[in-house]
Amino acid sequence: MLTHYLRLTIILLFLLFKLAGCTTEPASETAEEATDSTATDTKTYEAISLLGDTLYPMGLSPARQAQYDSALQVAQADYQQFPDSADYVVWVGRRLGYLSRYQDAIDVFTKGIQRFPNSAELYRHRGHRYITTRQFDKAIADLEKSAELLKNQPVRIEPDGIPIPLPPDQEPTSLQFNVYYHLGLAHYLNGNYGKAAEAYQQCLAFCDDHDEVVATTDWLYMTYRRLGEDEVAERLLVDIQQDMQIVANEGYFERLLMYKGMLPPDSLLQISTASSPDDRALELATKGYGVANYYLNEGDSTTGADMLQDIVDGRYWAAFGYIAAEADLARLKEQE
Repeated sequence: MLTHYLRLTIILLFLLFKLAGCTTEPASETAEEATDSTATDTKTYEAISLLGDTLYPMGLSPARQAQYDSALQVAQADYQQFPDSADYVVWVGRRLGYLSRYQDAIDVFTKGIQRFPNSAELYRHRGHRYITTRQFDKAIADLEKSAELLKNQPVRIEPDGIPIPLPPDQEPTSLQFNVYYHLGLAHYLNGNYGKAAEAYQQCLAFCDDHDEVVATTDWLYMTYRRLGEDEVAERLLVDIQQDMQIVANEGYFERLLMYKGMLPPDSLLQISTASSPDDRALELATKGYGVANYYLNEGDSTTGADMLQDIVDGRYWAAFGYIAAEADLARLKEQE
């Protein structure tokens, strides 16, 4: 009898041991937790779209990936050498953002703000990445904080950070311009067009070249149209001329010329196949959103909504035009 019980005990212990060794499916990680994972074969998401889709990092071409990785390594090395400078924290976060590692970038900016609570740059850049990750209220809070810190301060130049060759005649923007530009955008995406108009009007005061003027005027024009202030919107177009010197914001410029009746909408969608797939996707989101607005403003809601859907069917989900199309579609669905 003792031997029988002993055998049963051994069998039970063996079964318990086998069960303990079994692996179970891990619980899905939040976006923030996933960024801390060291697994290289797990594709983690960066945001949830306003339409409920999971947004993953956008793959880069091998050449661009190498450029961006190298630039990040330089920024990290600089920060290790100068850990007491907020500027180097900013660059690490910016480089992470260019790699579509937006949650990591937000984490870097957040830790930087804890160390440098009076850095307008850190709030400005975290605000930008809150827009990218569809956290508009947080973006507004950060950008308003940055504007407060910059009040009565001299204009600060903000160098471009994309580590690819840029036109030699492209002028750098200012920190103040970028704060109000992104603040206006965050309000626009949130559907608060009155606040968006205020921010864009402030942004115009910091526009130093035609590129900045057309980018700001474009969003301000759309904002006034959303407010039903069509006459105010049309007056903005008076200063938009075909001979303006545009280096970087050709998409916004063409949108304004379309609003003026100087370009047909279809011409904006004729995107050169010579561009890289990423650049074509960005161009579609930028120009396509203007075309969608054109049709919506003309009362053709079907064509406008179809164009919005074409944009979000694309892959460049970090583009402002893509996010705006997403926000508009989400509001249209709420009205159904």
